[in-house]
Amino acid sequence: MGKQPLTLADALASLPDEERIILTMHYLKSMSAIEIATMLGVPERSVDTIIKQGKARLSAIVGI
Repeated sequence: MGKQPLTLADALASLPDEERIILTMHYLKSMSAIEIATMLGVPERSVDTIIKQGKARLSAIVGI
């Protein structure tokens, strides 16, 4: 029997906390980078960078 397919929840759970939280806020809660930055008290540019890095890491994890 083959390996079970990786779920989005599994892939998200494997990310560092900061990336997982920001990606969840952005993609699942439909929050903008500025909204996330304001809520977390971090620069918007940092949020943008984390979204890009997290998206790339998720793509690598799920193999797309």
